[in-house]
Parts: sequence; C-alpha cells; structure tokens
Amino acid sequence: MSDQYKSREERRKALSQNSKSKNKKPNKPERGSIWKRILFILVSIGLIGMIAGGATFAVIAAGAPKLDEKKLKDSYSSTIFDKDGNEITEVGAQKRTYISYNDIPKKLEEAVLATEDARFYEHSGVDIIRLGGAVVANVTQGFGSQGGSTITQQVIKNSFFTHEKTITRKVQELWMAFQLEQKYSKHEILEMYLNKIYYHPEYYGVGKAAEGFYGKELKDLELHEAAMLAGIPQSPTRFDPRKNPEAAEKRRNIVLNLMVKQGFITEQEAEEAKKVPVQSTVVAEKEKSNPYSAYVEEVIEEVKDKTDIDVSSAGAKIYTTLDTNAQKYVEDLLNGNEISYPDDNFQAGVTLIDTESGEIRAIGGGRNQNVGDFNYAIDTRRQPGSTIKPVLDYGPAIEYLKWSTYEQIVDEPYTYSNGVKINNFDRSFKGQMTIREALAQSRNIPALKAMQEVGLDKARDFAVGLGIPLEEEIPEAYAIGGFRDGVSPLNMAGAFAAFGNNGIYTEPHAVTKVVLSDGTEIDLSPEPESAMSDYTAYMVTDMMISVVERGTGTAARVPGVTVAGKTGTTNFSDDEKAKYDVPAGGAKDSWFVGYTPKYAAAVWTGYMKNDEKMHLTKTDQQLAKKIFKEVISEVSDGDSSNFKKPNSVSRVTVEKGSNPPKLAGEFTPDNKKISEYFVKGTEPTKVSEEYKRIAKPSDFQVDYDQEKNEILLSWNYTDDLKDAVSFEISQSVDDGPAQVINKTKDTSMVIPNAVPGATYKFQVSAVSDDDSSNRSDAAAAVLKVPEAIIEEPVEPEEPEEGEEPEDGEGLPDEGLPGEGLPGEGDGDDGGDGDGEQPPVEPGEGENPEDPANPIVPLPPGNGNNGNGNGNGNNNNGTTEGTND
Repeated sequence: MSDQYKSREERRKALSQNSKSKNKKPNKPERGSIWKRILFILVSIGLIGMIAGGATFAVIAAGAPKLDEKKLKDSYSSTIFDKDGNEITEVGAQKRTYISYNDIPKKLEEAVLATEDARFYEHSGVDIIRLGGAVVANVTQGFGSQGGSTITQQVIKNSFFTHEKTITRKVQELWMAFQLEQKYSKHEILEMYLNKIYYHPEYYGVGKAAEGFYGKELKDLELHEAAMLAGIPQSPTRFDPRKNPEAAEKRRNIVLNLMVKQGFITEQEAEEAKKVPVQSTVVAEKEKSNPYSAYVEEVIEEVKDKTDIDVSSAGAKIYTTLDTNAQKYVEDLLNGNEISYPDDNFQAGVTLIDTESGEIRAIGGGRNQNVGDFNYAIDTRRQPGSTIKPVLDYGPAIEYLKWSTYEQIVDEPYTYSNGVKINNFDRSFKGQMTIREALAQSRNIPALKAMQEVGLDKARDFAVGLGIPLEEEIPEAYAIGGFRDGVSPLNMAGAFAAFGNNGIYTEPHAVTKVVLSDGTEIDLSPEPESAMSDYTAYMVTDMMISVVERGTGTAARVPGVTVAGKTGTTNFSDDEKAKYDVPAGGAKDSWFVGYTPKYAAAVWTGYMKNDEKMHLTKTDQQLAKKIFKEVISEVSDGDSSNFKKPNSVSRVTVEKGSNPPKLAGEFTPDNKKISEYFVKGTEPTKVSEEYKRIAKPSDFQVDYDQEKNEILLSWNYTDDLKDAVSFEISQSVDDGPAQVINKTKDTSMVIPNAVPGATYKFQVSAVSDDDSSNRSDAAAAVLKVPEAIIEEPVEPEEPEEGEEPEDGEGLPDEGLPGEGLPGEGDGDDGGDGDGEQPPVEPGEGENPEDPANPIVPLPPGNGNNGNGNGNGNNNNGTTEGTND
C-alpha cells in the first residue's frame, strides 16, 4: 500500500514537473508586464505634464488683464496722424450705432453663429473641438497658422490684447474668455461682439453696417442681407459688396450653406436667397467727406492685417506716412479740370511712395469716389501689360545671366513654346537690337525670349521678391503682362521703387507705428530686403530712363527731373472686341509706372466695366503718362538728383551690331559706336577690326588753264569705296594758312580766277560719310601760277632818212619797271626779268604749244629788257604734284 502510494506521489510530482517544464518559456518576460510598464510611464509623464502645464497655465493666466466692463462695452475712437505728426482724422466711436441683443433678428444671429461659432451656446468660452483642430494645424504648420477663437475669445481679443500671436497671449485669452462667460450671459457677449466688429471705414458694428449697406434697421433685413453681413467681417475689403461683388456673392452663399448645415434654414430657403444679386439691395455710398478717405481706408486695413487691432474701438494713436499736400493734389488732379478726362466713367488709380523707404505718400483711389468705394490704387487687380517687362524679363536676365544693356536679341517672327504665335503691338519686326532698344520700344518678342532664357521659375521668384503676387507656376504669356489675376498700382510702385533703391525692396506701407491706450507702442515699419544686385537695379533703371527719354514714355518726361519708367497697355480679346464693338486701337488698360531717386508712382487708367463705348482710345491711352507727369512735377519741386552708378557696373563703348560685343576700333565711325553698361568683369576685351582707315585719293593732278585762268584739280579713288566717302579739298596760298574750300562727292574741281604769280598748295582727303572723324591721309600738290604779261603798244623810232631797221636789231634801253622792250638778239633769247617781253605784233612771242602761260595784265614789276625780237617764250608757270 505504502509502496503504491509512494509511487503515485512520485508519479504526480513527475507529471507536475514535466508539465511545468513544457510550459516554461526561458529568456522571455511576460508580455502583459511590458505594456503595464509602458502605460505606467505614459500616465506618469502625462500627470507630470499636466501638473507642469497647469502650473504654467496658472502663472501665465495670473498675468492677464482684469475684466473691465468699460472696455468690453465702450468703444474709443482712434486718432490718425500724418508723416509730420499732425492729426488728420478720428475713426471709430462716432461711426457706430449701438444695438442691444433684443434688436438682433433671429436670422442675423443664426447667420453669425453658423459662420463664426456654431457651438456658441454649448461651450464655456472655449470650444475644445475647434481648439483641438487649431492646435493640430499650429503644430504641423507653425504657431499662428490657424485660429480656433470663439465669439467670446474674439470679444476678449478686441477689447484687451494687441496683435501678438504668442502662447502667452493665447493662454491669457483663454482664461479671460472663461471668466467672461462666468460674469456675462451669452446674449450680452453676443451683443458686445456685434457692436465691436469692423465692416467699413464708415461702419463699425452690425447696426451701422445695416444702415450703410442697405439703408435699413436690423429688423428689416432680408435673409440674403443678413448672410452678407455675417460674412463680411472675415475680410471687409475683399467681401465688400460694392467693391467686389463677385467675391462678396461667393462669401454670402458660403454663409447660407453653413446655415443649412447647422439646421437654421432649409435648402430651399438658401437657394431662394442665392438667386438675389448681391448688389440688388445695396444703397449708394454717401459722398466723400475729406481728401484723405482713400488713404485712411488703407491705414485701417493695414493695421487690421498686421495687428488684429480693431481700430474702431482701440483708442489707439496711429502714425502714418501720409504727405497731406501730395494727397490733396492727387485728389484734385483726379477730380478737377486740370486734365481733360473722356467721361465720368473713366477711372484712375494712383499710388505715390517714397523710393527709398517704401512709405506711401498719397493714394488716389479713383475719380468721383465716395467713402468706401472701390479703391483703384489698392484693390484693383488688372493685367499690367508691358510694365511687367523690367520685373519678369530683363531684370532677371541681368541678375541671373549678367546680361549687359547691349545684349543683342532678335525681334523676329516667333511663337510661345506651345506653338502659339506672339506678336508685337505694331505687327512688325525690328531684327537685331539691344535689350535697351527692345524695352524702350516695348517689343514683345525680345521680352519673351529674355524670360525663356532665364527660366520661368527664376523669373517668377525675382518678381515675387519685389512684391508681385504670382501663382506657384506661371505661363509664358506673363512675360508681356498677360496675367490671370492682375496687380494693383500699389504692387507696381513698390516693385519699381526697388530698382531705384539699389535693389533694396521695402514693402509699401502707410503705417509706421501704433500706440495703444495703455502706452504700448507697436512698430509696423517693414524691414528692407535685398531683392537684387545693385548692378541689376542700376542697369534696368538706365534702360527705363531710355524709355522716357526716347521710347514709348516720352509723354511722362518731367523737365529737370531724372525719370525712369515703363508704359503698359492691355488689349481686348477678339471675342471682347466683337461683343463691345471695340474699334481698331481701342485698349482695355493703360499704365505708366515710373520713379525718380526720390519718388515712385504707378498710375492705372481704364474702365471698371468694359461695356459698349467703354474702351480707351489712342488719346485716352496717354492719360496715365499725363497723370504721372503732373504728380511727379508737383512733388519733385525741382529735384535734380541722379541715380548713382555702383562700382559693380562699367560703361563701355562698343561697336554697334557686333555680336558678341567688341570694343569700338580706332576707325569705327561715330555713328557705329554705342556706350552701354556691363556687369564688372564681363566687359568685352576684343577690339573690332570691321572698319579700317580710309585710303587716300590717288593720281592727284593740278593743272592750269591759261586761257581761262583756272586751276584744274583731279584725282582717282577706289570704285567700290567711292560711294561711302566724300572728298575734302583745302588750299593755302603763298604759304598762308590752309583753308577748306570744298567738300564734294566728285573726283575733280575747278578753281577760277587764279592769282598770277601765286604759289598754291592743295590737299585732298577722303572722309567717311558715316563718321567725319575717319579720314584718309591727304594727297597734296603744288602749283606756281605764272606772272601775267602787261601788253603795251610799242612806238618804233623814226628811222634816219635813208635807213631801214634791220631784222634782229633793237634799240637799247634800260627799260621801265614792268616793261620789256625789244632788245638786241636773234629773237630766241627771252628776257631775264620777272616780266615777259610782249611781242611787237600780234602772234609773236607766244608758244602755242604751251597753254600754261597766259597773257594777262600784271601789276608793275621789275623786268629786264628782253633780248631778241620777242619770238621767245618767257617765264612759263611751273607745277609740282605730290601724292603722298
């Protein structure tokens, strides 16, 4: 029994041990224990983080401002100052109609809640769901990239905080929003919000907005109007139904869709409201109250965009860059009679800025404008036409490729890369030219070639660096201004100013600083940025000076002021021409953008709507240049400063047409020389040998015609060169000074009335018709004109009676001065004197074979008696010719 038990016990132990042995997993810890440890660690970290975060939150929240009911409900107007610190206007409190919650119609409240804070009545000041989405966006895209503010938080922000997007401010905002919810009802908070929001320079709060836009009290608003008022505050200028009806209508319809989504209205109600044109019930704007309205509007928008400060209630002091005299002049110019405008619908937008600082001095928002009307200087987006060529084409080519202003480019039949034909404005082609000429004459094909050479991406980046708003990818048509969305005069003035400021771009701005009611000062002056090399800025500037001096911009020239600039014109499509009956030459937009060392200005002209007869004629297209000229003339006040050439640029005289460029040679004609700018280190070094020194005339002969008393000059010249030169003849008499006596294309010349006895020295040179400085060596010849013989009758002596004179005998005599009498001899000897022995009878004493000896009277001279009977030839003229 015991033995059996023993064996059973042993058997159980053995089985047990065997079972444990089978289930054992050596060297592997239990899985459950690992996850427990991880969970423990995470919980511990979370608790520590919560404790630390809570402590940090508490410390930050403790520094938050105290809730001040006066700031929550009262509004304080802000004061705006000009560049000299003079007050120009107040904005805010006086432009508000305060409303209570009971005045707010249900449909307006629902539109606002659907748009701004759908869970307003559910949260306690902070919407955790919305905040979570914002946190994710801020972590992935950077702090401040997306807001999660509730209506309660917006009330706190607009009442107590500045523009800073920091964690500290956000924490304090959250804490104060929670406090606000504890102290005030939802209705009171909504009332605060709707009375604070900004709509328009003249409308603060929804009550005033309803009156201003629709001429109604809140209770009379229709659904589509309530939706519009709920949508405007997100971007008051962009969604202004007067200025931007298309964008405003899209925004209104989004609000209606949100109301459907939240169950506030039905789909059918939304569709009915969408059918109403957004401008159909908008009332006309009241007349402009002062000349600063367009400028003040930009100030308000700039402060809102950069700071989130509600100017209408902040009680701030806003310091601007406004030049009041310039602003008044621009307003008067656009609305007065100094310029003859075609009609009342013709519009213009003008922006005047400081070239160096980018500070906006004046804004011409348009003609016949009312407060809050569309601002054509700031809000318009129109195709820039050829004004974009320095920015997208030639500027990048000089910056990245180091082109000179001489760079040769061919204006010829051409297509875009997709095969579509591109034309010049005059449908002609100029052939090879410099990029200076191409810009001055506004040729489209060279501009496209320049952009293609640089590459579209680099060209785009260059333009974006100058503040031009562009898409990520741009088509080639942008090279000549064929933009999809367009630019504003403010954009263009800022970009061109950088060329005049050595390549430094400063964003155009109207506000330098804001001082809050508590004394906090916020500096809003943008930092200057280097947008290009100084050589690019200077060379493009010099090219644009040529545009004004001798190109398409001569009408913008200001006497005594150095002006650089560019014209721009945009055209109608063929379909538009047919639709609006646009005649040949009619244009859609006309621009002039230019600058001096002190000011930059951009002027756009055109029509808001291109209905029938609303196109720019050839005369109308000159008005942008005229406006620019008048504005710059007014503000320049005799400024005669010039743009300073940097050390990175060299001015080099090259031979016109040489490609690659060559230095002008010694004999390059003046009209074949051209001085252009090169980036230092890229100047040409080879000298042109295209032109040689002109060959001198050959076979130069000088002869004397005794009968006519004329000197005959003749020479030869190479036939293939004769048409390219003229001949300059000079003479000196008896070693006197040489004088030019003729310039001719002939190879001979006659000089009448030769002076007897005089010695003439003649020179003939070939002179290039293209360049008077290129002349040949002179061919020379000398002529001694013979003395003239005085012919007097001779009285023979009476022969003695019975005697006859014999032949060959003469009566001896000492002679008289200048007289020669017959002497003794056989008639073959001539006299020794300077005069000639006249023959006794006609026909004697003359050598018919020597016509160089004329018989002309001479003044008295010392002559010797001639010996003989006068049959000899006396004192023939001598001619010496040289052709060296």
